Amino acid sequence: MVVRIRFGKGPKVERKRRKNRRVALAVGALLTPAAVMAMALGIWRLAADLKWTDTFAISSGLFSHWQVWIAAAVVLQAGARLLHRYGHGEDTPVRP
Repeated sequence: MVVRIRFGKGPKVERKRRKNRRVALAVGALLTPAAVMAMALGIWRLAADLKWTDTFAISSGLFSHWQVWIAAAVVLQAGARLLHRYGHGEDTPVRP
């Protein structure tokens, strides 16, 4: 006596290229407020140099220059945009 057991077809196992889309979207969403804060500090430092405001909170060191803060804001926002594009991938259109 021969007993045959037949199994149904299960889901296909596929290799996903983009595994961390949700993490990329979450980190990208957190980088935008950080970029806004860095830009605010850069503008504050620039205004302090032009004597429009009182003294800047950081008086010495690398972070006492307005160029550093504005460059950091640009880099953070560019990173947020790249992570946003990575998170949405090619299958969803990205709105400008």
